[in-house]
Amino acid sequence: QVQLVESGGGLVQAGGSLRLSCAASPRTFSSTMAWFRQAPGKEREFVAAIAWNGGSTDYANSVKGRFTISKGNTKNSVYLQMNSLKPEDTAVYYCAARGKMVWTDPRGEYDYWGQGTQVTVSS
Repeated sequence: QVQLVESGGGLVQAGGSLRLSCAASPRTFSSTMAWFRQAPGKEREFVAAIAWNGGSTDYANSVKGRFTISKGNTKNSVYLQMNSLKPEDTAVYYCAARGKMVWTDPRGEYDYWGQGTQVTVSS
């Protein structure tokens, strides 16, 4: 069973930065991974995705140019560098992974989910 553990959330002022981390276990796991977020009263939305080898990425228009997704050297971890944060970025951020190394429709279905980490951006 694959487990995902996120970290790095917190409270930051608008214009600030945060870096989220997600580690998958077992350490040999490698697949397409993504970040989603859910704000209070809203549906969960796609933020960014990265292919198993880091060769392809995809971003929601709302974060393009501000957020960067990357994979760790061991390929079982994924990071989300968030710069120029806005109050509308406030949400619980979830790490997600697929059970297969499939890049098709990176904003679509994922098999494994983390517990989420809160990001709050104050104005």
